[in-house]
Amino acid sequence: QVQFVESGGGLVQPGGSLRLSCAASGSIFGIYTMGWYRQIPGKQREWVATITRGSTTNYEESVKGRFTISRDNAKNTVYLQMNNLKSEDTAVYYCNGAGFTSWGQGTQVTVSS
Repeated sequence: QVQFVESGGGLVQPGGSLRLSCAASGSIFGIYTMGWYRQIPGKQREWVATITRGSTTNYEESVKGRFTISRDNAKNTVYLQMNNLKSEDTAVYYCNGAGFTSWGQGTQVTVSS
């Protein structure tokens, strides 16, 4: 099964931006839907955004207008551009393909002044 490695997280001030990357160990062309998810310690992992092979996107309500998901099938990489970050965006961010059950280590995003 294809595995994913997330990167690009860090510490950023409120209102700042980060771009997360998700590199796949194999081709993602055959994975119809790719998504980003996030988890706060002590809480369940939640969905953030998804993108289909045809580049149709969907976003969780709280990130609409601030986050943009994209995919580069040639590079087997999925991105999450996060703008106007808020403290409530602080979490570990993961990517995965629809139906995949194995998760990577994620990348920590901390929004704090």
